[in-house]
Amino acid sequence: MGPRGSALICGYTTYHKLVEESLAELKKKEDCLLCPTGFSANMAVMTALGSVSSILSVGRKPAEGERIAVFSDALNHASIIDGIRLVERQQEVVAFVYKHCDMHHLDFLLSSCSIEKKVVVTDSLFSMDGDFAPLPELVKLRRKYGFLLVIDDAHGTLVCGENGGGAPELFGCENDIDISVGTLSKAAGCQGGFIVCSNRWKRLIQSRGRSFIFSTALPVPVVASVYAALHVSKKERWRRSVIWRHVQYFASLTKLDLTSPIISIVVGSEEAALRAGRHMLRSGFHVTPIRPPTVPQNSCRLRITLSASHSLDDIKRLVDALSPWLPDKHDEQTYVMASKL
Repeated sequence: MGPRGSALICGYTTYHKLVEESLAELKKKEDCLLCPTGFSANMAVMTALGSVSSILSVGRKPAEGERIAVFSDALNHASIIDGIRLVERQQEVVAFVYKHCDMHHLDFLLSSCSIEKKVVVTDSLFSMDGDFAPLPELVKLRRKYGFLLVIDDAHGTLVCGENGGGAPELFGCENDIDISVGTLSKAAGCQGGFIVCSNRWKRLIQSRGRSFIFSTALPVPVVASVYAALHVSKKERWRRSVIWRHVQYFASLTKLDLTSPIISIVVGSEEAALRAGRHMLRSGFHVTPIRPPTVPQNSCRLRITLSASHSLDDIKRLVDALSPWLPDKHDEQTYVMASKL
């Protein structure tokens, strides 16, 4: 598996460098840092950001006004939440949670905060609801307040944008994103995480991001696979087109208002979700029921992700199997049918 050690000791190879250069080019950023997982990437970013206040305080705990104000979407990924909790516990940041994708609430919180150094962090494409963060509106607020904008583009990378550059490419705001985190286990089909940013931010994260520093680097065969996946994505752009045609086809069959390949069908209780999952499995589809703590009580759901490998016939049969739980089918007869499954 190649040299097995942390990237700063002996785990960094030519393949790691090639992948970092490729991802930086894809995301239109100066540099990139590979991490063992997407979770560790978000943790490294949060701990590095929090360390800024400690570095400037020179040997003492920063006063509240000297800390970093971090504004986080209410539905951000657990890795972002845990990273914020850690640096908040270390008294390096003050955390503010704004209502999901609510720019009026975020604007109010920003305008009410007297802390000078501000960071806004959000998923770009939310994994449980399939909706996009309002990046154009976030960019406007960034210009108004001068905060650092950090996004987790795990579900947008290689899927959104003509080149697969993710949600920032889709919304035309690549130059307005300061730090972008991603994973290599979604569209890339491999393993690992990454952080694309400026050279200066990379150096800080390398020296202060503990989940990066003290983790074994990704093994060479995995990194070489990522490099091959990035090459395929660049050469075979038709794969992205197929995904988005699938989204349109699913929407036309179900009359759902879809914005992404992530489709969330809320069914309610855990028992109802488990029944629905068993029905889907008997119908030939692996659709895992999503339950607490991933989602709130009584909002359990079937979460579907369309891919380029699916056929139109696959999607048609999927919709037929899902019919008892589709919103436009929720009449009395359908509820009776669903309760019997």
